[in-house]
Amino acid sequence: MSRLLGMYESTLGKKLVMAVTGIVLFLFVTGHMLGNLQIYIGAERLNHYAELLQANQALLWAVRAVLLVCVGVHILAAVQLWWRNWTSRPVRYRVFRPPSVDYAARTMVWSGPIIAAFVVYHLLHLTVGSAHGAFVRGDVYHNVITAFQVPSVAVVYMLANLLLGVHLYHGLWSLFQTLGWDQPLIIGLRRPAAVVLAAVIALGNVSIPLSVLAGFVR
Repeated sequence: MSRLLGMYESTLGKKLVMAVTGIVLFLFVTGHMLGNLQIYIGAERLNHYAELLQANQALLWAVRAVLLVCVGVHILAAVQLWWRNWTSRPVRYRVFRPPSVDYAARTMVWSGPIIAAFVVYHLLHLTVGSAHGAFVRGDVYHNVITAFQVPSVAVVYMLANLLLGVHLYHGLWSLFQTLGWDQPLIIGLRRPAAVVLAAVIALGNVSIPLSVLAGFVR
């Protein structure tokens, strides 16, 4: 245990923790998107999917516990790395924009908290229902349709998922780098792979409120 804690205290250890928890969270986000895309099959299919998730409460809460731990550790490591970088140079650069640091990287410190706040809203909105005026427990299809028929709500969801895509892009690219995927045959594919994976998640999620708002799904 002391060896693990000692490793975590290093910058590389914190990055490895972020990479591992990031993989878990990315797999969840992917599964969540695939489940939600069943809205295009119809109300019966989406509601049945939701019923299956609720059928085994022990497993459901175990998964939630793992996700909660991963989110907490991921945020903790990110804040500690940010603080370590910030305090490592007492005199700030007037302008510091190295070519390797793109927009996604510079906004990670802001996109993370914004996404966390959105997740809380999302849970209150479509899981608990306290932030949804027309919420009907057990009718996920109805809740999604009535929620995204409100333009302001649909726009919030679309913007949040586009921001998630930007966050995922840099996170995946950093993950590939942290895990040492720098072989000649792979190094040129890291950034394109991060772009594709992040775009699939973002556009898949955005398509749902956009389709409802446009009247394609009703």
